[in-house]
Amino acid sequence: MLSRLSRPQALAVCGAPVVGLLATALFAPLPFSVAQPGMTADVLGENKGAQVITISGAPVRETSGQLRMTTIEATSPDTRVSLPDVIDSWFRTDQAVMPRDSVYPSGDTTQEIEQFNREQMKESQDEATEAALNYLKLDDKDVDVSLKLADVGGPSAGLLFSLGIVDKLNGDGSGGDLTGGRVIAGTGTIDADGTVGAVGGVPLKTQAARRDGATVFLVPKAECADARAELPKGLRLIPVTTLKGAVDALVSLEKGTGKVPSC
Repeated sequence: MLSRLSRPQALAVCGAPVVGLLATALFAPLPFSVAQPGMTADVLGENKGAQVITISGAPVRETSGQLRMTTIEATSPDTRVSLPDVIDSWFRTDQAVMPRDSVYPSGDTTQEIEQFNREQMKESQDEATEAALNYLKLDDKDVDVSLKLADVGGPSAGLLFSLGIVDKLNGDGSGGDLTGGRVIAGTGTIDADGTVGAVGGVPLKTQAARRDGATVFLVPKAECADARAELPKGLRLIPVTTLKGAVDALVSLEKGTGKVPSC
């Protein structure tokens, strides 16, 4: 025998699964990471007590100013990000919601991801060294470059590593510093031929740069629009596509001659 439910009873029965689904969606882990501005480090100086760039086999200059590589700090691979986290971050300028795979594309476990990031950093350092020595027309058989940066992975410091090597060995080419005594920050991958590549999290990196005293930020040209989106007051953007272009722009800025590109 079947009995007929009253309208309130029917609504309660039908609504229960919907409420359950909403509750599940509200608290279920989502495939996102929440990122914020991370640490920066002056590649011309020390980081955690160790010199970032060490060079032997060629005269090394005393430098002034800073060349600061920038990072983002994201939730760990095993952190559960739920819908409230996403909504909260969506309305904040100091946080960004990013697809987890764009932050951690290399594996499922923390160990796999850390190993991948270390490998990317090592490859980036090798490419940065080769790019800088190629630019200076120096033989890597004669000049030995060691790069050390603790607790940072990935390839996005490549451009700043190359610029640091160039500044320590050659400066602006006429006795001055590439920085002109300024705090210069930036981001970008680099290939051995000096090509600068795009990276992620640029708006957060500009915030980290300004927080740590930078007044100039070197950004891969393809990411100018992203960099302008949340640009902190007092930070000047310089778009770059090659190591040579970055050096030329910094020399023009330092000497006050020539045109300095802008986003």
